[in-house]
Amino acid sequence: MTGPADIPAETQVRRVLDAYLAECHDNGKRPSVLALAGKLGMSNTTFRRHFPQHAKEVSEARSRPEHPDEADAQPSPYDVLAARNARLRRVNRMLTGNLKLAAAQIQRLGMENARLREALETSSNVSRIDQPARAGKR
Repeated sequence: MTGPADIPAETQVRRVLDAYLAECHDNGKRPSVLALAGKLGMSNTTFRRHFPQHAKEVSEARSRPEHPDEADAQPSPYDVLAARNARLRRVNRMLTGNLKLAAAQIQRLGMENARLREALETSSNVSRIDQPARAGKR
């Protein structure tokens, strides 16, 4: 387990946030909380926990259009399709992870079941009917 993260001071976070937002605006990039947290040497979750207002500010800056006339523009069919595909990929990734986890749990439960059955048979001195008797046991 890792130790506690070093939490930067509020003034340092504000300074890095302002510089990051200006950089994103100059480069035409959309800011992200993850990138800002990385600049501060923090995980996304830790940053959001300790600086929720700054995370909200980045999220609002991300959702603001670069040009005012873009606010009224409808997304193109390509943009809609790309967003839908991205969402489907995220859901597929999540479901694949859940499937792998479920298969591992089933495997673990099967092994645990076999171990418990063997322990029960040993403790109660009962043999299973569907298996041939072990040599030396009667």
